[in-house]
Amino acid sequence: MPTAEEKAAFAERLKFALQRSPEKVTGGTQLALHFNLRHRGGQPISPQTAHKWLTGRTIPTIDKLETLAEWLRVDLHWLHYGPPPSVVARSTPKPLPRDEKYPLTPETIELASKIEALSPHHRYLVQELVAQFYGDGSDR
Repeated sequence: MPTAEEKAAFAERLKFALQRSPEKVTGGTQLALHFNLRHRGGQPISPQTAHKWLTGRTIPTIDKLETLAEWLRVDLHWLHYGPPPSVVARSTPKPLPRDEKYPLTPETIELASKIEALSPHHRYLVQELVAQFYGDGSDR
């Protein structure tokens, strides 16, 4: 039986995947509607069931997880359990000294492209946000 922490973590992964989906599903009613259009076999889910998934009160059965993973184009294991510990350890970079550069990865290139596509005002806001988290170097 999943723990409360596991259910909450599932809900966060589900919400993250839904934010990335073209439908931009935001609530239990929309989730139930979109899910039921895709789920083959078994009973359709109610908006209440979808709400329980989104709030971390329950985790769907494997057949429903398979439908969600296929629809949202995410890995089934990731959606259900999160990344394996070995992936987390490998993908968590150690902070480099301020003057050193991180190696380019597909993720950093994609992020840089998205930032570059922003309006000048929004790029400025992102720069200010990063400066707040990382520091702008004036505190040395």
